[in-house]
Amino acid sequence: MKLKQEFITHESNGEQVMVSTDTSHFSGLVRSNGTAAFIVNCLKSETTVEQIVDRMAAEYDAPRDVIASDVAKIIEKLKGIGAIDG
Repeated sequence: MKLKQEFITHESNGEQVMVSTDTSHFSGLVRSNGTAAFIVNCLKSETTVEQIVDRMAAEYDAPRDVIASDVAKIIEKLKGIGAIDG
C-alpha cells in the first residue's frame, strides 16, 4: 500500500499537515501527531502494515501490540478518506 499521489504533506513546528489536491474525493486538512506523521511518512513509498510496525518498533520504546494497534487505527482512518492505494 502507498499514500496516494494526490495527498501532499508539509511539516512545520513538529506537526504534519496533509491535504488532497483532488478535492472531488476528500476536501479537508489532516493534522497528524508524531506517531501518525511517522506512519504517513512510511506510506510515501510502497510498504505493508507489518513493515510499518517493524520500523516503529525500532524507533519507539513501546509494546509491539500497542504499536500494531496504533498503526491499524491510523491506516483505517487514512483508508476512510481515500488517502491510500492498495
